[in-house]
Amino acid sequence: MLRYLWDPAHGVYTDYLWREGMPSGKVTAASLYPLFFGLATKHHADRVAKVVQAQLLKPGGIVTTTIESGEQWDSPNGWAPLQWIAVEGLADYGESDLANTIASRWMNNVVAAYRRTGKLMEKYNVVDPAQAGGGGEYPGQDGFGWTNGVLRKMLVLDRGGVAGVRCAREAAE
Repeated sequence: MLRYLWDPAHGVYTDYLWREGMPSGKVTAASLYPLFFGLATKHHADRVAKVVQAQLLKPGGIVTTTIESGEQWDSPNGWAPLQWIAVEGLADYGESDLANTIASRWMNNVVAAYRRTGKLMEKYNVVDPAQAGGGGEYPGQDGFGWTNGVLRKMLVLDRGGVAGVRCAREAAE
């Protein structure tokens, strides 16, 4: 993993382009998987955290990628499982402030969308939380289990701090 997926030039774990024999150089939320699974070194985790804060962190959580392609897996979209992976992975490496910021922004995004629509969604626009997530080959899905599960778990663990949790709990009542 370190040999092929760590990209020291960008400070993230990235896809490896085996035909070209080099890392892709693309910054994505998938860079956080090694932190989530406890496989990163502390040095690499610190570098990933800086890149996440500088390039992926947005007003409504973290974007999936820095690419704006119009596809559902790219910016401006954020997905619940990747928020969870980011929050838990970063917290496990002592990046609690960043983890709580991501959790708080994500919870507020989900709660605001719920207040507007009465639904929990499959994906969210994290760049402009007032807009719906979109793109891809099918319409956005309502009532997605992973959004429900991630929001509930963040509430239980008090991720995002008291203010984020209070906002989400008030919306749920």
